[in-house]
Amino acid sequence: MGFTISQKIFSERLRSGDSVEFGKEIGVAVDQCLTQDSTGTMAWLEFESLGIDAAKPDVVVSYVDHTNACFKGESSEDHLFLQTAASRFGAIFSKPGNGVCHQVHYERFGRPGALLLGSDSHTPTAGALGMLGIGVGGMDVAVALGGGLFYLKVPRVIRIDLSGKLPWGVGAKDVILEVLRILTVKGGVGRILEYGGDGAHSLDVPQRATITNMGAETGATTSVFPSDEITRGFFKSQKRENAWKEIKPDPDAEYERIIEIDLSSLKPLVAMPGSPDNVKSMEEARGTKINQVHIGSCTNGSWRDLYIASRIMEGKTVHAGCEVMVVPGSRQVLQMLIKDGSLERLVNAGCRIMEPGCGPCIGMGFVPGAGHLSLRSVNRNWYGRGGNKDCLIALSSVEVCAASALQGEIADPRELPVVVLPSPEFIIDDSMLLHPSGKETEIIRGKNIAPLKPQSPLPEKIKAEVLITLGDGISTDDILPAGPLTQHLRSNLPEIARFAFYYLDETFSQRAREAKCGAIAAGENYGQGSSREHAALAPRELGISCIFAKSFARIHRKNLINCGIAPLVCNTDSLHQGDELEIDFSGVSEGIVRMKNLTNKEDINAQINMTALEIDILRSGGALAHAKKPM
Repeated sequence: MGFTISQKIFSERLRSGDSVEFGKEIGVAVDQCLTQDSTGTMAWLEFESLGIDAAKPDVVVSYVDHTNACFKGESSEDHLFLQTAASRFGAIFSKPGNGVCHQVHYERFGRPGALLLGSDSHTPTAGALGMLGIGVGGMDVAVALGGGLFYLKVPRVIRIDLSGKLPWGVGAKDVILEVLRILTVKGGVGRILEYGGDGAHSLDVPQRATITNMGAETGATTSVFPSDEITRGFFKSQKRENAWKEIKPDPDAEYERIIEIDLSSLKPLVAMPGSPDNVKSMEEARGTKINQVHIGSCTNGSWRDLYIASRIMEGKTVHAGCEVMVVPGSRQVLQMLIKDGSLERLVNAGCRIMEPGCGPCIGMGFVPGAGHLSLRSVNRNWYGRGGNKDCLIALSSVEVCAASALQGEIADPRELPVVVLPSPEFIIDDSMLLHPSGKETEIIRGKNIAPLKPQSPLPEKIKAEVLITLGDGISTDDILPAGPLTQHLRSNLPEIARFAFYYLDETFSQRAREAKCGAIAAGENYGQGSSREHAALAPRELGISCIFAKSFARIHRKNLINCGIAPLVCNTDSLHQGDELEIDFSGVSEGIVRMKNLTNKEDINAQINMTALEIDILRSGGALAHAKKPM
């Protein structure tokens, strides 16, 4: 049996395990790492705690994109820490304003066939180049920075076979919204999405990046396209053609499932508020009043996206009842928009322009009002995602966003004149990428950077109170909000922990500190969304020892283990807030945790569902304590 693209890449880096057969646990060497300022401060503190002199992977880049506007002074202090830590440990530093990590990375650093770990859930964007980009928590990145292997069970692969070509008015965003409609936000868990077919070769790299970026919303480990002549042309345009090589699956590769999508038959789609898989047709969504439009982000911030938006709006004016914010994905994109007149067209139409970065996507500026509907070309639309728990966010292509901005309601771009893309000549300017100077660099720490507490081994038995009970689909934004509440506190666990479950229960953090040892009960797919390990670190700071759920999202489950919190699978319907639990971990090696509910006298067996390595990490108290153990 032949290999899929992911199996080929894993097999070339296999250092632990005997094969890349689906379901086998393997350890693979990592070629590249990226961090960003929202998760990177903690990742670099964690790496520093390992006592290793320099980062080991071939390419390591520390990006500033989430707090680039520095709404709080603590963010500026964190940026200086990140810059000096990068210089000290051998990483490239991407300055504020240079762009979103995913956009810049595929423009300037990604290469076909490589394995990239990033402390951001949308690291799979790099799959547009025929490489594997996997989003993980900061501790996994810290271990990889030190030369450690990345361990995972080889995911099964879903092939998405594309045929035909996209018609005018239908974008790459509509492809991934169709995939989300089919798979839902849980359908990709434990899987890799591999794109192929003649239709795949009709998409350029930025279109592929939109699709691989938002594949994260299915819960997939990553998404990947083949590296072909289209990819080669992109590398040539970026003056990096020597980094290109062909990557494609074997003809007899094995797939768990094949999904066929005819691009020529797709129509514009919109994910309405609440979830990225709440996908509606244009006929269903059309005419819905909007208050805001946000065009850009790591999903749709490429030059091709914003050029199209500028041509749709050329000579027209944004609707009087609507505000529009345009956020380029990178400085290169912004420079291109200035050069070809796109920026002028957008400004003349009444659009506002924000510097390259994450911005409105995570609620850092352009926050919608209560009950306001904001139509966005971003990737997530859970309640609270835009910086206000009472706002509404819908997701669509840039084409739909631009057409809707002109009408003040969701509109169909197919009714507008066709935009023809010219062949661009990309501007190559790496002046905002700072290369390291070495070990003599002094790391500068602001007062907001709190030292890490040592991780303690897991006790055999504990007593814990159920502090909160939750439903299905709890996201990392529900656990620890993004945006202006917390963005400046990412290097300060005691302070950021005050906002755990803030939108769901403002009393949670205080009650957790008083309980000293607590537990959480939830439903299906707990922890979906961001790689934000603070959603595990903050509960651990508050004394949470166990989380009971019917199922867990991949990245968050691993983050819990890395932080020393046990993710336990059981039917949580009988657990209630205030229940006192007695939890026995003595059977953890057999995959069972025995628990007695002292409140209702019920005995419960929870499944641990961990590999031997994960159990060892949990018993050690977390990934950092485990990494320091003598071999």
